[in-house]
Amino acid sequence: MTEEKARTVTIDGKEYALDSLNDTAKNQLMNLRAADQKINALQQDLAMFQTARNSYAKVLAENLPESPEAAAE
Repeated sequence: MTEEKARTVTIDGKEYALDSLNDTAKNQLMNLRAADQKINALQQDLAMFQTARNSYAKVLAENLPESPEAAAE
């Protein structure tokens, strides 16, 4: 026979056996994990869009006239 290690979760520095959580706590844990995953995905998207924006701004700056007056002519 092999001994199975109980699955645990650490919340606020305290370790809990998943089996010891009631249904409400388990549901909230799933919600928390889903929210964390979405936040991570959004942070990755934000980094990608910031990189793209910086690139657009660089290309724009490279294509502006030497002086604002030159644009008015």
